[in-house]
Amino acid sequence: MRSDAGDGRRSVLVAGVVDFDHLYRCANLYEMIEHRKAEKIVDQLTEVMPGRPGFLRHRDAVDNVREPYDKDAAAPISKLHALTIMSAEQQTMNFYFNVGPMYMEPIARQLYQEIGLVEEEHVTHYESLVDPGETWWERLVTHEYNECYLYHSFMETETDPRVKNIWELHLNMELEHLRIACDLMRRHDGRDPESVLAPELPKPVTFEPNKQLVRDLLGTQIDWTTLGTGYVQEAHRRFEEYQDKINAERPPQERVIDEHRDKFGEEYRLATDGPHPVARLRDASEA
Repeated sequence: MRSDAGDGRRSVLVAGVVDFDHLYRCANLYEMIEHRKAEKIVDQLTEVMPGRPGFLRHRDAVDNVREPYDKDAAAPISKLHALTIMSAEQQTMNFYFNVGPMYMEPIARQLYQEIGLVEEEHVTHYESLVDPGETWWERLVTHEYNECYLYHSFMETETDPRVKNIWELHLNMELEHLRIACDLMRRHDGRDPESVLAPELPKPVTFEPNKQLVRDLLGTQIDWTTLGTGYVQEAHRRFEEYQDKINAERPPQERVIDEHRDKFGEEYRLATDGPHPVARLRDASEA
């Protein structure tokens, strides 16, 4: 079964079940190296359990490029979402590639390297959502507008007055950046920035528990992958051939769980809201 080629929402959902699994692998690594459990970090906001298995994440480069949004027809909030997720994946990729080599433990370096490769694919995936027909000035204005939107969201939803002041400070900085970018667009692009920006800021981004959302994603999206610019649930030849190449040896994302079981007798999970929504991914205690 195939969805519409330009389905940006499914683009985010499919990658979401992958990033959720990264949390699970890193939580097991965290307990092995630091002898601490992840529940103090996730603070009841999310659970820790398998998402899409690591050996099924990599895709041929041909299948990582998406259909871009139409800059003249896309809703302004869609452009902001595309920039936000692209930036988040870029920062995540940089983290894994830069921090990973600092670990002394080989399994940690290998795990971060492999997850970094997955995140690199995600960067391509999300960057390709942006319309390549946008001018540099149009893109600069939209980028600065998005930064204002995010800092405004953080400021509006922050409950700690001290932290709220920090968000407000950065928002004021970004507002000045936006003003300068708009002047540059008028001068060099010959267009009014209002022609590409939303008339008012969208509703603020909020941070809240995601347990039910993630469970719904795992139950409905875990088997989806890409074929060209579309989505399929069946493994296709190009996907399987790429898996055979990159998984010639047991990948670190699987070995970190093996090593955790060897050391502690079981893997680390934090399932607070019931058994895993995908039966084949449940552990012995959930069977």
